[in-house]
Amino acid sequence: MSGYLRRLATTGAAYTAASILSKLIAVGLLPLYTRYLTKEDYGAAEVMFAAVVSASIVVRFGLIEALLRFYYRDDEDPARVVSSTFAGLFWFATIGALVALPFATLISEALLGEPATELARISIGGLWVLTMFEFMLTLFRLEERARAYFVTTVLNVLATIGLTVVLVVGAGEGARGLLLGSYASGAAFVLGLIVLQRRCLSLRFDSSLLRRLLRFGLPTMPAEASLYLLNFVDRIIIVRSAATAAAGLAAAGLYSLAVKFAQGVNVLVRGFQLAWPPLAYSIRDDDDARNAYAVVVTLFFATCAFVVTGMWLLSRWIVRALAAPEFFGSYKAIGLITLAVTLYALYMVMVVILGRTGRTEFNLPAAIAALVTNVVLNLLLVPPLGIVGAALALVASYLVVVALMYVFTQRLFPVPYQWGRLARVALTAAVLVGVGELAMPTSGFPGLLGRAALFALYPLALLASGFFTPGERVWLAKLRHPAELAAGFAALRAQPSAVDGQIPEIYEAERMDDDARL
Repeated sequence: MSGYLRRLATTGAAYTAASILSKLIAVGLLPLYTRYLTKEDYGAAEVMFAAVVSASIVVRFGLIEALLRFYYRDDEDPARVVSSTFAGLFWFATIGALVALPFATLISEALLGEPATELARISIGGLWVLTMFEFMLTLFRLEERARAYFVTTVLNVLATIGLTVVLVVGAGEGARGLLLGSYASGAAFVLGLIVLQRRCLSLRFDSSLLRRLLRFGLPTMPAEASLYLLNFVDRIIIVRSAATAAAGLAAAGLYSLAVKFAQGVNVLVRGFQLAWPPLAYSIRDDDDARNAYAVVVTLFFATCAFVVTGMWLLSRWIVRALAAPEFFGSYKAIGLITLAVTLYALYMVMVVILGRTGRTEFNLPAAIAALVTNVVLNLLLVPPLGIVGAALALVASYLVVVALMYVFTQRLFPVPYQWGRLARVALTAAVLVGVGELAMPTSGFPGLLGRAALFALYPLALLASGFFTPGERVWLAKLRHPAELAAGFAALRAQPSAVDGQIPEIYEAERMDDDARL
């Protein structure tokens, strides 16, 4: 069991490193951005960013999901799979962007409550960029080139930062600068990667192979789109629920900033998304898989709960330190959104289990139920509660999808989840947050010190509760000798991968954000 967990940690680290660095840089620049952007500008840009990701899911038609599966099939030629997938994505994204361009004004009015034709046009170009960039990064994953993935992602982030600072700070371009900085730099990287990989790419596709790819990928698209809409619909309702478009965009800006701050837990989730599916599918014995899934869920939930506790308790100080004063209200939603991201990670575990059984059709009704819940609760809660209502709706929606997926997966592939240990984690986090919110000051050094102390108590409280097994206590003891631990992980990286090539049938359904999007 410990071998599975160590492999998960080392594989995830390779992909998470880029995300960690990207998020640290992005968060470090928030004091700059929030002083040169109004809440309205920030809200408008973030709504358009979310719209681009939603549209990209549609124009991909499930081809990236199909690529991740067909590339490893014994009866398919990997080179033809890659070239046909690239050609299909290229033409679908190009046609989609060209069709959308004449409707740029209407699109902006629908999303932002007011005409912003230029923002819509930049975003339509960004649709092509994002779709193709996602494909090029997927090639690195297929080839297990973690270093290339890291370098490309970080260089893209640095280029985006440089261009965005010039446009937003130097030229005062506002929302336009945020969008153009992200997508113009991304376009340069996409073109460069296409040149580097030109020998395995083509604009011609094998029509028979493309039909097979679409036959596999298309059924995954509705569930993927439904799930991502949980992170898009709320912003539209926030904009539309306000008395004026400006007030709605300002509220959307606060909510989007809260999402940005919640990336502390999303860094863990991002690495987990990339590392967990190959590991989970490489465990051939069903009983071993059940036990491994149960332990991974427990430990991952405990780790995320630690981050959620800290983000919730310290949210006011985080915003004060990293954002302009007019953005302070974003703190209200940070704790709830970090909790929602954790629930999303648990959903991803269920997706992997469905992939193991081959019964991925159950993903769609769960995602649709969550989306309906999200829309209804946003309509009910956003008018009286604002961004807190949107965050509550997001948490409730993920609870719905996790609960339904649990019911479906337990019928198909029962996993002996460690409910006692999970309850200890939830209770510990809830008590610490409750004490902090009810008994600790909300400003000043005494409040910061008291809440930080509660945050630090989390692992000790888990230890005192009897959460850790004897084997886990041994691993905790090794933390006192980091050099020895690092040497052990280095040895693991040198070993051949035990993954059997069965890439999961449903790729991660959505991303809370792009590493390259600031």
